[in-house]
Parts: sequence; C-alpha cells; structure tokens
Amino acid sequence: MSSAEAGRITTDIPARMDRLPWARWHWLVVVGLGTVWILDGLEVTIVGSMSAALEPEGTGLGLSASDVGFAGAIYVAGACLGALFFGQLTDRFGRKKLFLITLGVYTVATVLTAFSMNPTWYFACRFLTGAGIGGEYAAINSAIDELIPAKYRGRVDIAINGSFWVGAAGGSLLTIPLLDPTVIDQEYGWRLAFGLGAILAVGILLVRRNVPESPRWLYIHGRDEEGDRIVKDIEEKVEHETGKSLHGVSQTITIRQRKTIGIAMIARTVFTLYPRRTVLCLALFIGQAFLYNAFFFTYGSTLIELLDVTQVGYYIALFALSNFAGALLLGPLFDIVGRVRMIAGTYISSGVLLAIAGFMLADLTAVTLTAVGMVIFFFASAGASAAYLTASEVFPMETRALCIALFYSVGTAVGGITGPLYFAKLIEDAIASGDITDIAPGYYLGAALMVAGGIVTIFLGVRAEGQTLENIAKPLTAEDDSGEEPATKAGPQPVHS
Repeated sequence: MSSAEAGRITTDIPARMDRLPWARWHWLVVVGLGTVWILDGLEVTIVGSMSAALEPEGTGLGLSASDVGFAGAIYVAGACLGALFFGQLTDRFGRKKLFLITLGVYTVATVLTAFSMNPTWYFACRFLTGAGIGGEYAAINSAIDELIPAKYRGRVDIAINGSFWVGAAGGSLLTIPLLDPTVIDQEYGWRLAFGLGAILAVGILLVRRNVPESPRWLYIHGRDEEGDRIVKDIEEKVEHETGKSLHGVSQTITIRQRKTIGIAMIARTVFTLYPRRTVLCLALFIGQAFLYNAFFFTYGSTLIELLDVTQVGYYIALFALSNFAGALLLGPLFDIVGRVRMIAGTYISSGVLLAIAGFMLADLTAVTLTAVGMVIFFFASAGASAAYLTASEVFPMETRALCIALFYSVGTAVGGITGPLYFAKLIEDAIASGDITDIAPGYYLGAALMVAGGIVTIFLGVRAEGQTLENIAKPLTAEDDSGEEPATKAGPQPVHS
C-alpha cells in the first residue's frame, strides 16, 4: 500500500519486493535481462578471433593490423560513451524503456555490421554496437537489483554478469568452423557470425518485453499507483507459482517524489555524499580491468607465437567456462559469507595467484598456462562480477544507473585502452625475443591492482548482504536524508520509518 500527500509518499513497495520467495517469475527476469551478457561475450570473442578474416581484400574488408586495433578501440569508446549516455537516461526515463532501447541499438548495429562493405561502415557499426552494450550494463544491472529479492541479489547479479563467459566460450568454439574454408566460404563466415548474434538478441528482446518497469523507480518518480499495481501483479504470480501465501510487511519509507534529479545532485552524491564508496568502486573496476587484460589480452598471442598452438578456440573455451563456473559456484557465498569477505578474498587470492604465474612463466606450456589461468580466474570472475554488484547497490536509487555507467566507463577506459597499449608492447617484445617471461611485468601490474582492490574493500567495503537497497543507500528524496554518508564498515543503517 502507498499513500501520497503534497508530493510526499509513504510506501511499502521495497519491503514487499524483498520478502518475495524465489519463483518462476524471477527466472523471467533473469532470462529476459541477464542473458544479454552472453551476447557481449559472444560479440567480443568472435571479433577478437575473426580479426584475421577481416583483413583480406576479397573475403574480408581489407583491414590492416592497425585497422583491427582501431576497431577494437572504437568499440571500447562506444561502450564507455554509451554507458554514460544511456545511464543518465535510464535514471531519468526508467529501466524498462532503456533496456528495450539499448538492446534495440545493439541488434540493429550488429545486423548492419554483418552487411559491412568497407572499413568506415564497419568502424561506425562497431561504435554503435559498443554503445548499445555499454547502455545495457547501466540499464540491466539497475533493473535486476531492483526486481530481485535482497536474499538472492548477490548470487543472481554475480552469476548474470559472469554469464559473459558462456558467450565467450560459445564464440570461441563457433569461430572454429566459421574460420574453416572447407566448411564455409570465408567471405560469408564472419558475416554469419554477426548475424547469429543478432538472431539471439531478437529472441532476448521478445522475452524482455514481458519484464515490468521497476516499481522502485516508479514510486520515486511520481507513479506510485502504477508501481503498486505491478507489485500486486507480481505477488499474485508468485503466490500462484509457489503455492505460498505472502505475509504482510510493516516496513515503509517516506520520500518526496521528483520527476527528475539534476546532474549537480548526482555529482554531489557520488563525490561528496559517498566518497568512500566512490573510491571503493574505482579500485574494484580498475583492478579487475587490468587483471583481465594482463592475462587475456596476451593469452591468444602467447599460445600461437610462443607456445606453438595452431587452434586457440578450445583453449579459450576452457578458460571461459572456468570463469563462468567461478561466478556461478562462488556467487551464493556473497550472500551467505558476506560481500566484504568474499570480494576481498577473491581479489587478493586471484592477484596473488597471477603474480605467482608471472614467476612461473618460463616453465609453463600451453596446457599448464591454461590450467593456471583457469584457477586464477575461477576466483577473479566472481570478484569482477561483484564490482558491478557493488556499484549497483551502494548508491541511491536516483543515481544507480549513472553510477554503474560511470564506474564501468572508467574501468573499461583504463583497462580497455591504457592496458592493451602496455600489454601489446610486452607481447611484441616477447615475440621478438622469443622469451615468454617478457610479459611477466603485465602480470605483476594486474596482480598488484587486484590486491590493492581487495585491501581497499577490507577498509571501505559495504556489508550489503541481505539488506534492502533502501537500507544500503537511502533515496536522495527520503524525508530523513541527513546528507551524511553511512558508515561503510559498520554496515548500512535502516532508514525506514
């Protein structure tokens, strides 16, 4: 029930959403919203594996090696700018409207990529594809956290973000037949790969149309009656699916409804009201970005140029599946053991293991390097996914999507632009010298940043497990907003009246 008076509303919507038992309806949310990360993994892996197919004039687009690198950079730029642009719109116009638009942008851009006739067309499509994916990160993580009950939020968010690696595994295996001229004409193989991604996106779009707008977003933006109707509909479905009668709730929150939140207030929230959480998120995103680039960026070239592997698809698939297994199996512990312990543990352990791998490089073969990588990233993938979880739950409702976009963009820009420039130089030196240990400094840098992220978490981490989002970071429009940052180590304090 909600009651409104003179722009004020007292509502129990958050408590009602968080007390729901898990039901088939929640799987609709997971499938409709979460499976897009599979697309992202498919996209990134296919493009990385098919760069050689794009170079010939006849069957490809006549791209040079520098053109291939530029295409990767422009995709990253599109993702960063798309996250910031669509993130602001997500907070302003709603989760559902934007998660439909961003997937539409991705789908159209991917189809157009398949019909590329020249490098300029291809570059423009790569930018738009990246923009759609970047926007997805902001819109989807916001919606998932606001629709999934607090008890399950950590494991669901981590597993969904980790599903990127399901797409990566599929993409690496898919490129094996598509790059085989005895199986398919090379003029069409790479185009077909992009087309398959678009077909999957259309299927996700059809499911996503049935996912409702976030009731939490609705009640803050003056549409509390609509939010109440959506919650009642969800409750009826959950009761029917589980056979359980839902108990009432006593917790309510009173807020001042506002149609829009100014950029100045958003900036104040991130840098003045929650400075420690801002430092925390930056440390987590930059650490995981460098860790993945330190290993993964040099991985394929190391296998081919230094360890005499001719077909890397199978190796990448094993590496990717280990990443997903880590997110899936360790995810529940972030709700049970707690956010701070698990994030710090996964960051520090994966960083230490990567440093050890750097010392062992001279003695590793293709098989043992892959095995070591699988162990490292079993832990690292859960930690990296938890970075997105942290950014999406420790800031107020009105700024959630833009905060996700901000930290995603910074991490992606640092790890996806600065990182590859440094790691490309390392792998070039290693190939020129024939000495695999020349890439070790990259491992040490990634390891140091991950350990630093873990240490920052120990001191600044937020104990958000099992807490409703409004307890972790009360809305900016909440009546009892004191303008002070809650104590991070002591855990979130209740704000309901």
